[in-house]
Amino acid sequence: MKPAETTDQVLVAAASELAQGIDALGLDLDARRQSTLIQYLVLLEKWNRVYNLTAVRDLKKMVFSHLLDSLAVLPHLPGGRVLDVGSGAGLPGIPIAVARPDLEVVLLDSNHKKAAFLRQAVADLALSNANVVCERVQSWQRPKGFDVIISRAYAEIGEFVMHSRHLLAPDGVFVAMKGLHPYEEIERLPKDYRLHEVIELSVPGLEAARRLILVKPQ
Repeated sequence: MKPAETTDQVLVAAASELAQGIDALGLDLDARRQSTLIQYLVLLEKWNRVYNLTAVRDLKKMVFSHLLDSLAVLPHLPGGRVLDVGSGAGLPGIPIAVARPDLEVVLLDSNHKKAAFLRQAVADLALSNANVVCERVQSWQRPKGFDVIISRAYAEIGEFVMHSRHLLAPDGVFVAMKGLHPYEEIERLPKDYRLHEVIELSVPGLEAARRLILVKPQ
């Protein structure tokens, strides 16, 4: 029987998979930022034992399903202010904040336990460009709008847009991370919003379909 891997071996393997995935995505992330991403996964795995933040338990699988899935959106995000709605375990917001220190990233989740994890992660990873808000998106207000409002698993697209549209900057864009092409969800978009673009993503290590659905006001 194959002996179980030690924690150090698991971390080395995860770091290697991350580095290869980043190269495959054509991203430029230095060793320090890659190390920070692995540190985030270690923290997530630790908290997950108590708070059930993600169904994925294996650290190496988290590299593909969480880190690389989140990082794959980077080439398609404009600069500026980013709001991650229903951030949960910090996905995609924390990987985005680590990879793009030039962006202001707000991680919003109404669940107090998840928000507690997010605050701990932001502090431990020293993410000066990330802030955590524990509020319902429908009722949260902020003077400056966001250039990008993104969601990985918040709701169907129409609901996502309706709940957060008061937070979008005049020239901003909604970005919904989806699997198969969500034809029916797109048909149910509010009348004053339109589909701007559908971008197919290829995420290293994931066989599942991944798409970005970009929506803008009419």
